[in-house]
Amino acid sequence: MNNNMEVICQIGLFEQAKILREEVFVKEQGFQDEFESRDASCKHVVFMEEELPVVVGRIYYEDDYAIIGRIAVAKAYRKSHLGKQMMEYLEKEIKKEGYHKIKLSAQVQAKIFYQKMGYHQKGEEYLDEHCPHVTMLKEI
Repeated sequence: MNNNMEVICQIGLFEQAKILREEVFVKEQGFQDEFESRDASCKHVVFMEEELPVVVGRIYYEDDYAIIGRIAVAKAYRKSHLGKQMMEYLEKEIKKEGYHKIKLSAQVQAKIFYQKMGYHQKGEEYLDEHCPHVTMLKEI
């Protein structure tokens, strides 16, 4: 992350997170059901540059797992390693909360990215709306 970036971390879906998720998941990828009622209780993290959201992610907790999701990187910032930096940031937040097991639902096209970060596939592929996904796990 470069020095010009600001990190915003708060509970609930806020405008900066919503803007980027809508751009990436709704407009680019065609998802219809991007926003959920649980967004209000999730911890959202946004990396901002010059007041623009460039990376977003969210965390919530279910049973013994921290659930990471909705990782989105603005098109102009892809290949900049900010997705990896977001994942590292989220994992630190999870450790602070005392959790050691992480679960996520990865688009199949992003599976290798998560494998490089130490996640492994659990179970078979499934469709989320029109897109193939896999469940991935990691212990920290």
